[in-house]
Amino acid sequence: MNPNTFPTKGNLILAKNSLALARQGYELMDKKRNILLRELMGLIGQAKDIQSEIDSAFSAAYEALQHANIELGIHFVEEMAKSVPIEDSVQIKTRSIMGTEIPLVRHEETPMKLSYAYYSTDEALDEARLHFEEVKNLTIRLSMVENSAYRLAGSIRKTQKRANALKNITIPAYEALIADITNALEEKEREEFTRLKVIKKGQSR
Repeated sequence: MNPNTFPTKGNLILAKNSLALARQGYELMDKKRNILLRELMGLIGQAKDIQSEIDSAFSAAYEALQHANIELGIHFVEEMAKSVPIEDSVQIKTRSIMGTEIPLVRHEETPMKLSYAYYSTDEALDEARLHFEEVKNLTIRLSMVENSAYRLAGSIRKTQKRANALKNITIPAYEALIADITNALEEKEREEFTRLKVIKKGQSR
């Protein structure tokens, strides 16, 4: 048997302190969950906006690519695509929201350096390049928002689980323990009071 459940005044004080801490913990978990939910809702809104932009950007980019393929030939466009430099300006850091680390992508949207000469191409290839540059920038933004939303959702699930455990298990358990100890102590006091009355009565005789 757990000695902390014995009906003593010391254990009653410990149980009350533990109950107060559990209630405070639940309030903090509840506040954390609400803050994370607000952040998540904001990210979902951003993701929807970017997704609608990226859908139209992809459509325009592939339409421009198809036009360039027709104008210049698929094999020529493929060779030009192989000469495009690798994107290395993306930097990924993190920021904390209520203890949850979410990615923070830094990317300078600078015009892509030309990897081909103007005289060997025409406007169709330039237009396709510009459209895919926009697709790249939107994809970087969307990846940051979606990854952040995914991490926040995981943190919300964990926070909700802990809050439920405090509300439905820990707090009721301490409330029941306090009631049991209080009742046992009151019963002891009544017994002690009755015993003293009997002793006094016996002495008066």
